[in-house]
Amino acid sequence: MHEETNFELEERFLTADRLISEGQLREAAQTLEDILAEAPDFGKAHNHLGWLYETKFKNYDRAEEHYRLAVKFAPGYAAAYYNYCYCLAALRKHDELEIILGLALKVPGINYATLYNEYGMMREIQGRYDDAIHYFRLHIQNSFDSKTIDSAVESISRCERKKKLIV
Repeated sequence: MHEETNFELEERFLTADRLISEGQLREAAQTLEDILAEAPDFGKAHNHLGWLYETKFKNYDRAEEHYRLAVKFAPGYAAAYYNYCYCLAALRKHDELEIILGLALKVPGINYATLYNEYGMMREIQGRYDDAIHYFRLHIQNSFDSKTIDSAVESISRCERKKKLIV
């Protein structure tokens, strides 16, 4: 079943997005809350509220909840997966992160290089250096940007060094 696009809500969402980019965070948050009061299943608004709560208001519980709802209600919206992954990684919630990364790999148009980098960093934090190196190599294989490839090469070197230093 294909969802109908509510252009009025989409326009208000774009207004909130613009307000965020202009640094008008209170107004953006209020606009997003108003959208969700009218349409609690508007996943993109949940994503943006999650991002505000995580990065600007430092309320990680509310951020996680909004990201969870974003993925639930907008399963094809790649930004929600990236943001949710970054939040879970920062909180070192690896079990949840593993689940979201697995779901994200199935989203059409998702950037595999980004996801494999997240897998690599998670494995590195867990001390699973060989697994981390495997994912950083997948990151390289799926990347088309020289800077991100260079970063992955540095990550592999760092993991190799850690393997020697931490026994």
